[in-house]
Amino acid sequence: MIESYGIIGWIVIGLLAGAIAKFLMPGKDPGGCLITMLLGIAGALLAGFLGKMVGWYDQGEAAGFVAAIVGAFLILLIYRLVLRRR
Repeated sequence: MIESYGIIGWIVIGLLAGAIAKFLMPGKDPGGCLITMLLGIAGALLAGFLGKMVGWYDQGEAAGFVAAIVGAFLILLIYRLVLRRR
């Protein structure tokens, strides 16, 4: 799905995934909205990378939207844990 749109698709899906992950995760984020959206893009990329390593996706196949949300959620959780320890 995302691969057909290229990098713009990754960005748009990542932004949406970041917004949904922020909505699903209660509490205040250490970063602002922009940081959360960038973490969403990273989450979409992480979901695709991990999915390929596990064998859920073939080479050149992108992660789905739900996987991008899960990836964004995990990165946002790690981000909060790291900044909380500082």
